[in-house]
Amino acid sequence: MKTPTPPGNPPENTPDTPPTPQPDPAPQAQTSPVAPQTTPDQPLDIAGIGIGPFNLSLAALAHGIPGLRTACYDQNHTFRWHAGLLIDGTTLQVPFLADLVTLADPTSPWSFLNYLKSRERLYPFYFAERFHIQRAEYDSYCRWVSRQLPGLHFGHQIDAIRWNPERSLFEIDFTQLDTDGEAEALGRTYTRNLVLGVGTAPHVPDPLRPLVDAPAVPVIHSADYLDHRERILAAEHITVIGSGQSGAEVFLDLLRNRPAGREKLHWLARTPAFAPMEYSKLGLEQFTPDYTRYFHALPEPVRNQLLPQQWQLHKGIAAETLADIHDELYRRSLHGGWPDTVLTPGVFVRTAGRVGTTRVELHLEHAQQGTRSRITTDAVILATGYRERPVDTLLAALDPYIRRDHSERPRIDENHRLVLDPLVRGAIHVQNAERHTHGVGTPDLGLAAWRSATILNAITGKAVYPLPERTAFTTFGLEPRPQPRPRSTGSEDRRTIPRQLPVH
Repeated sequence: MKTPTPPGNPPENTPDTPPTPQPDPAPQAQTSPVAPQTTPDQPLDIAGIGIGPFNLSLAALAHGIPGLRTACYDQNHTFRWHAGLLIDGTTLQVPFLADLVTLADPTSPWSFLNYLKSRERLYPFYFAERFHIQRAEYDSYCRWVSRQLPGLHFGHQIDAIRWNPERSLFEIDFTQLDTDGEAEALGRTYTRNLVLGVGTAPHVPDPLRPLVDAPAVPVIHSADYLDHRERILAAEHITVIGSGQSGAEVFLDLLRNRPAGREKLHWLARTPAFAPMEYSKLGLEQFTPDYTRYFHALPEPVRNQLLPQQWQLHKGIAAETLADIHDELYRRSLHGGWPDTVLTPGVFVRTAGRVGTTRVELHLEHAQQGTRSRITTDAVILATGYRERPVDTLLAALDPYIRRDHSERPRIDENHRLVLDPLVRGAIHVQNAERHTHGVGTPDLGLAAWRSATILNAITGKAVYPLPERTAFTTFGLEPRPQPRPRSTGSEDRRTIPRQLPVH
């Protein structure tokens, strides 16, 4: 078994002797004991900023490339993936094949199936016949990878990134943090290329922003739901705001744990209906590399107009969750009467304020009726989604080099690379920060391995991970695309090979 590279030395990936992944130990801090350092004479090839699933995917695939010097940094002390929403029984909305590596390299030791094998759970998984795994299991899988993959440095806060034109390198200043978040050491590393994977942040609507910090009334984002669940369940009346999958799962969990006839639950949403997510087979092809390339090639105004129209591709609710909610409500009506719940779509919160010290008043408006009302509640869960974390502060020193579009957003090429001034010879790639250029599939786990492989191919300048020419039955647009050549094994009769038909 290969020993992980000591944090004090630049990590070098050597796939000829890959580590043998071991079962995941109990959660604990993953802070590097010594701040990793590099020198201008021996820089990294890739420095990843942030260690979420996307940069974890990049690091896992980079580990399979001989001689590629890679390190990733994160200010958190351990890997965490939506810890506040790992509600019992909730599942991913993508199949287990959408792990960190499989769709780019099914032979990788960092696959989900290898994780199951390392924990002697392959046969239970086989008999469970689950295509969509539980979220808690996906989180455990990612932590298993993060604890054993070399070159991951937790407890490192990135302070500044600069371009050094004399050395043709990026300089990264960081602070190593102790377990209390206090500065422990300062350091600097050098790299030829950057990959930003800083993720998204919970979004709180402006009318409710002043209430989030109110200590007496729980007004929390769904990202923190499990941390406050017991306190919320003890509240007399609870309101959930948001029509996506998170809002539905929180509402269902609360409903199942409230007494029949005394549920006292409100569920409010801006969307005109509690709508199911688009999950038809051909509809899902909008989460393929084919569609991503098509979307990127569209004119900027068309992309801007198209994105809001695609909300049901990623902001709807799984049909199974909607069915579970209806089943639970129906069960509570079997003996007469209706459950004490109010489910109202098409509503938005105009303003909000505190009533006394323990309650919140929400001022509502119905978009279609044009009517207004108000409710008083004892707890509010904001299932209001996430927004891309801005990187302007992090890249402040590089701002003069960044080319922007008409809306002042960074221009990003087809390889997920920021368009920079030609004076900058290094590359800055982004993960989950390019929805405006690459479409709704940007935050989708199913495109993680493909995007990571695309980035690695671009940085190395060769197809270290050969990618498919075609990934969808749908032809997006009218431009002809090259047809893959039929592959011959050498032993088959050429006359039996069907002729490739044109796509219309």
